[in-house]
Parts: sequence; C-alpha cells; structure tokens
Amino acid sequence: MTSDRLLTAYTWAFLGFMFAPLVLMVLASFNDTSPPSVTDWQGFTLKWYSFFWTDDASLRADPVLRALDRDRFVACLGNSVQVAVVVVPLALLLGLAGAVLLTRWQSRANGLLWWVLLSPMLAPGIVLGLSALVFWGRLGVDAGLFTIMMAQLTFIAGYPMLILMARLQRQPIDIEEAALDLGATPLRVFFRITLPFLAPALASAAVIATLVSFENYNTTMFAKGGACTLATEIGAMARNPNGHPPVINALGTFIILATVGVSVAHALLKRREAKAA
Repeated sequence: MTSDRLLTAYTWAFLGFMFAPLVLMVLASFNDTSPPSVTDWQGFTLKWYSFFWTDDASLRADPVLRALDRDRFVACLGNSVQVAVVVVPLALLLGLAGAVLLTRWQSRANGLLWWVLLSPMLAPGIVLGLSALVFWGRLGVDAGLFTIMMAQLTFIAGYPMLILMARLQRQPIDIEEAALDLGATPLRVFFRITLPFLAPALASAAVIATLVSFENYNTTMFAKGGACTLATEIGAMARNPNGHPPVINALGTFIILATVGVSVAHALLKRREAKAA
C-alpha cells in the first residue's frame, strides 16, 4: 500500500467516524419509537418533527409527546435568540477593539496582552460560568439571562478577535499611513479604509459567534440560575433516565439542514462572484 492510499483510507475513516453519528441521528428521527433507535425499527413517522407545530389535542394523544412541555421549549429557544442578539454585537465590538490594538499598537506589552485577551477562551466553561455567577451575585444581580450574556461574552469575544486579526495582518498598513499623510483623521481612516476591508471578516465572525452562543452549554449551565436556553433545555431532556425523546433528533436534523444549506449557498455565491470577476 502506498502512502497516498494510506492517507486516503485514513481520511475516509476519519470522516466516517465524524459523520456516522449524525447519519444515525437523522435516521432515528424518522423512527416511530422512543428512545431513538435505528436497530429497533417501528415504522416511518414525522411526528417528532410535527411536535413543533401540531395542535395541542394531537400532542395530548401521543404518550411520548404529551410528556414534553412545548411552550417551555419555545421559550428557551427565544431566550437563546435574546442572548445571541446582545452577545454577538458586543463580542464583535470587543473583538474588533482587541484586534486593532494587537495589530496596530506596537509595544512590549503586546505578548502579555495577547494572553490576557485569549485566556477566557482557554478557561473551562464551568469556571467562567461560576465566576460570572459569583461576581454578579456579589453586586446584587440575580442569575438569569443577564449573567448568561456576561459569561458568554467573556470568551466569545475571542473568536471575532482572532478572525479580525488574521484579516488585519493581510492589510498593507501603508494605505492607512498614506491616508493619514494626506490629512485624513484616524477616525476617518478607520471608517473609510479599515472597516470596509474588515467587512467580510466581520460577517464570518458574526456567524461563528452566533453559533457558539447558541450551542454553548457548560458556561451557560452554571450562569443561568432559573433561566434556560435551547442548549440547556436539550441537555435536560437528554438526561431523562428513560432515554431522550426523538424530538431532539428532529431538532438536530433541522440544524444540520440549515448549516448545510447556508454552506452550499455561500459556496454558490462565491463561485458566481468568481465567474463575474
């Protein structure tokens, strides 16, 4: 066996190891049995998907679905949206400030500042959640959506910072210096040159920050108090001693389809732009 064939075999094995659970999850979402299974096939059904929009009478008639609180599930999803709406813009602002500072400010303290700004990304989520809970509790703020936002913001801001730093490091600083020499103010240079150059990176950073906010569990779990988010509610449903309901599989399938759809649309748009250029 040649080295290329060995590498190809390893790549396919790795992809299979990564994606086989997702395929099984999707298949189980169409099986009329709970907890989810692909070996004990009881028939094809779409009721795990219709849970999100079916009428109350149909829910009460099903022995599995009637045990689930759909209103709470929807409310937790709404909480996740509220948290992301606040966290993502703030994370972009903080990440942008950190990226500009580290790439444009030349100082011996840059190395130390780099580790200080990145340290929340390296800290365990449990530590960040408990720290936010204790800190804001000492200030008289009860645990809830606010503490979730503050806890998530501490480490999510690092993702935009890294993305924007990579983009800024490819921008010739001579352009900004030339604009300053021609009389432009630093603020005008930032809004007319730097910010437009960062627009694609800002869009990518916003998408990643949104996904991280929605899927975060560890930090959110320890900072939420009596509140809930989509991730914590799914975690609570998954801890059911009798097995988690297949509704989670259906929701996971929705998320996979949305992710693949956005990726395909982005690839098609990039190809169209390349042809137009």
